[in-house]
Amino acid sequence: MVSIKQAKNQTSKASQQMGNKQVATTSSTAQINPNQTKNTAATSAASAATGAAVDSQALAHQIAADLLRIKAVTLSPQQPFTWASGLKSPIYTDNRLTISYPAIRQRIAQGLATMIQQLYPQVDVIAGTATAGIPHAAIVASLLDLPLIYIRSQPKDHGQGRQIEGHLAANSKAVVIDDLISTGGSVLQAVQAAQREGAQVLGVVGIFSYQLPVGQANFVGVDLPCTTLTNYTSLIETAVDQGYISAQDREILQQWRQDPQAWGAQFAN
Repeated sequence: MVSIKQAKNQTSKASQQMGNKQVATTSSTAQINPNQTKNTAATSAASAATGAAVDSQALAHQIAADLLRIKAVTLSPQQPFTWASGLKSPIYTDNRLTISYPAIRQRIAQGLATMIQQLYPQVDVIAGTATAGIPHAAIVASLLDLPLIYIRSQPKDHGQGRQIEGHLAANSKAVVIDDLISTGGSVLQAVQAAQREGAQVLGVVGIFSYQLPVGQANFVGVDLPCTTLTNYTSLIETAVDQGYISAQDREILQQWRQDPQAWGAQFAN
C-alpha cells in the first residue's frame, strides 16, 4: 500500500518527468481548508498508485486493442451499421461490455483517474452519465477518494423529480465521465444539468471518441474541454496493425469520419 508521504514523493518525481503536464498540487499562497487538503492528498495517492507518468499514446493503443478484442468496437466498412439516429456507420461501439472484463475495466478506471488528476487537480466531485458512465465513474471516484454523483438523461417523472442522484454541493468542481463521445449532445445535457444545480464543470473525460467534427465543434461552442483515453484515429491504426481491417478499409473509415452524412448517403435506398 502506498502511504500519502510516499505518494506525494512519487507524484513530485512524475511531475518533473512530464514537463508541462501538471499533477495535483496545492498553491503555497492559497488558503487551504481541510477538504482541499484531503482531496489533494487523495488524488496524489491515486496518481502514484495508478502511474502518473503513463504514456498516453501507448495507453490509447492498448485501450483500442482491448475494445477490439472484446468486440466493444466492431468495424464493418463494407456492410455499415445503422445508428439509432438513422446514420449509416462503418463502426459500432458498445463500451458497456468493458465492465465484464476486470483487467480492462481496471485499466480504464486507472487511466481516467490519472487523466483527471493531471488535468483537473482541483476536482472535488466525480459525475457519471446514466447509465454507461456510472460504473467507470464509481471506480474512479473510489480511486481518487472523491464524492460520486450520477446524472440522468432526463429528470424523473415521479418522486422528487431528480435528474442528479447523490449530493452535489453548491459551487462543486465536477468532472463528468462518459463512456463514448460522438456528437457530444447527451453528455453536454448532463453538464448543463450539473451547472443548473450550481456546479462548476471543469471538463468531460471518457473512454473513446469518434472525433467527429460536429462533436468537436459542440465542445468548442460551450468552451468545455473533452479528453478521452483513446479515439478513432488510434483505434483505426491499431485495427490495421493487428489485422482487423485492411489498408483499403482504413481509407473507407477515414472518409466516414470526415463527413458521416455524405458517406452514409451512398447506402440510401
